[in-house]
Amino acid sequence: MGDKGSTRRAAGHDLVASSPDRIRNVVLVGPAGSGKTTLAETLLAASGAIPRAGSVRDGTTVTDFEESEHVHGRSISLAVAALVHRDTKVNLIDTPGYADFVGELRAGLRAADCALFVVAANEGVDDSTRALWRECAAVGMPRAVVITKLDQARADYEGVLRQAQESFGGPAGSKVVPLYVPVRSGSEVTGLTGLLRPTPEAEESGLRGELIEAVIEESEDETLMDRYVGGEEIAEEVLVDDLERAVARGSFHPVMPVCSVTGVGCAELLDLAVRGFPSPAEHPSPEVFKPSGAAADPITCDKGGALVAEVVKTTSDPYVGRLSLVRVFSGTLRADQAVHVSGHFSSFFGEVAGHEDHDEDEKVGTLSYPFGKQQTPADQVVAGDLCAIGRLTRAETGDTLSGVDDPRVLKPWSMPEPLLPVAIVAQTKSDDDKLSQALSRLAAEDPSLRIENNAETHQLVLWTMGESHADVTLERLTERYGVHVDQEPFVVSMRETFAGSATGQGRHVKQSGGHGQYAVCHIEVEPLPEGAGFEFVDKVVGGSVPRQFIPSVEKGVRAQMERGCRLGHPMVDLRVTLVDGKAHSVDSSDMAFQTAGALALREAAAAATVRMLEPFDTVRIVVPDEMVGSVMSDLSARRARLLGTDKVGDDRTQVLAEVPQTELVRYAVDLRSATHGAGVFTREFAHFEAMPEEVAKGIPARG
Repeated sequence: MGDKGSTRRAAGHDLVASSPDRIRNVVLVGPAGSGKTTLAETLLAASGAIPRAGSVRDGTTVTDFEESEHVHGRSISLAVAALVHRDTKVNLIDTPGYADFVGELRAGLRAADCALFVVAANEGVDDSTRALWRECAAVGMPRAVVITKLDQARADYEGVLRQAQESFGGPAGSKVVPLYVPVRSGSEVTGLTGLLRPTPEAEESGLRGELIEAVIEESEDETLMDRYVGGEEIAEEVLVDDLERAVARGSFHPVMPVCSVTGVGCAELLDLAVRGFPSPAEHPSPEVFKPSGAAADPITCDKGGALVAEVVKTTSDPYVGRLSLVRVFSGTLRADQAVHVSGHFSSFFGEVAGHEDHDEDEKVGTLSYPFGKQQTPADQVVAGDLCAIGRLTRAETGDTLSGVDDPRVLKPWSMPEPLLPVAIVAQTKSDDDKLSQALSRLAAEDPSLRIENNAETHQLVLWTMGESHADVTLERLTERYGVHVDQEPFVVSMRETFAGSATGQGRHVKQSGGHGQYAVCHIEVEPLPEGAGFEFVDKVVGGSVPRQFIPSVEKGVRAQMERGCRLGHPMVDLRVTLVDGKAHSVDSSDMAFQTAGALALREAAAAATVRMLEPFDTVRIVVPDEMVGSVMSDLSARRARLLGTDKVGDDRTQVLAEVPQTELVRYAVDLRSATHGAGVFTREFAHFEAMPEEVAKGIPARG
């Protein structure tokens, strides 16, 4: 689609885009190890933005965004670097391939207008990549497929091409079609053959006719197919124009072979990005609202319009402060400009712990164009472009920046629920003093992290996307903020109740000089149906318990119910009847009868069978059809109650079940491992029910 002499080194002034139509925001997605970061560096080198692929600065590659990427040897956060090709600025957004860091991936999709799906020729398409393709298809994002690692051992370009067509295309993969095929000399890829041009090599490949027919099917010229079938040679420029329009509207997905080692295919891929992918002005803008929640007028990608921008990533440093990666959707953002910062997660997703709603005015400091960890200063940034803002202290990931006089709120991108709980406790008093602020800063960066202070179990719980996400979060606590924590076993909030009727006496009699303490009460306890709550009945006759102390007995019983009588979990669904008691004219008091009421319930519990009630969640698990049997068997082993299955699309099934929460603590990890990343699930509280006694015996008492 172009010549190889159209790239040039991206100097600082080259990165200044004058209008949205000269910008392309391209996100690279794919599984870990597919070669996304290497491809990004090869494209940067091909454009002259860096001397060569793999160039390093300060010990990290130019596409690293934070030190932990280099330490771990893997991409765990998105990074942005820009290049210039055909006088068009291309922002390359590199995203992690690990499922745990889906928050970074979703942020990259939000910042982009098109996606390159990177697939390794020696690995193929995995289930998580198929799921992401379906997600992009649902919102109509333009996509292309890049097959990398062509020179690797076990590389099978033709096999992976067929797999990509089967995975991403229609019934016959007709809309996922290669534009080029690799030319080899032995095992080395030396060049590409374009399939649009009528060359002997293109005809010999057998793929040219498939490509032309697929392009013609997408053409707005209804006579083109008849002319082609009639034997007319369709001009290449006509096919290119139709292909580019089809790619831009997301109905045609070209496949590009690229060798990152030699750079073969890079110029052609950059041509596709510039000419085939849409500019920000051609891509739909997010929904916009007023801070009150009312709908606002839609925005367009117009540099002269009202300012509306969004923080798609936040990093913070205890010494430098926050650095915000921002996508400008409308208007022009200028250095030293006053903006309104709006964060309204609850308006769209309900209350989210660690992400409280906020509205503040703040002054933008310095602007810059991001290049991995490097920054190029900018005076202003037009609609459609990406920039970094230093020291925007009140803005969090997902927040909207808009004009002070006309504040707006963009609906944040959706995130899957974090489902792996990690309970932590500060190691020292000094750590405890710093922990709350450190966690608040981490939550401001990472919308996929939830922070819960559980009032029942008294645990501080981090809800994470998986083990790697948890490890990185704890590592950042220590390395960035100097906060050291220990992990402790996660406690599921349970309930206790009586299995049958019982009686109890509470006797609290003490003499220690002066006024003593005297209170005696007799109670009867009986269980109530599930969900009935608590009833207190007064059947005292003859004034054995003075009227003013009867509420004190009830208060003491309620307090003991909150503390529990067996393992320290709250008691529920009881009727307690006060039948008798004794009082002293001087030594009886409110506190004495509260204590007696609590003692009476404990004595009744000691004489009766106390059952443990465990919470059950309604769980919806979506897996490939061939994995349904193994998933259902695993659920049965977890004491689940299977409720049924439903088809989801052509090749997936949803399994519906009720599962004890104690069996779901590590299910996020176990399901991903059992299904090789193809299974996903959601959960919501259903009800409490009695736990089998043999299981309850293994539950430790709360401290």
